[in-house]
Amino acid sequence: MATGVKRFEDLIAWQKARILTKAIYAVTRTGLFARDYGLRDQIRRAAVSIMSNVAEGFEKGTPAEFHNSLRIAKGSCAEVRSQLYVAFDAEYLAEEIFVQLLGQAEEVARVLGGLRASVERYCTSR
Repeated sequence: MATGVKRFEDLIAWQKARILTKAIYAVTRTGLFARDYGLRDQIRRAAVSIMSNVAEGFEKGTPAEFHNSLRIAKGSCAEVRSQLYVAFDAEYLAEEIFVQLLGQAEEVARVLGGLRASVERYCTSR
């Protein structure tokens, strides 16, 4: 794929997913959230999945595989958003933290969607 990006770490989508993952780990480390092992572990796995799929797809080297991995990453991002609602409804998150994390997750989803559209255009132009 002809791109100026040489490493997955240079992708804004991966960078923003990393920041989101760090924030998810921070909020799931304390309080009631830390003791809800199922939800804590699931939201962490989903956040890590976003980063991992961006990295894996980029490194596979073909636009089609990268596109598919971005699709999976976007799905994991939706999973994080859904689990944030569960955590908020269970009163594990203050509204301010919930809104902040939800906003971050929505931003990651937008960036992933844009990158995916760009990769799709590249795939169809060949």
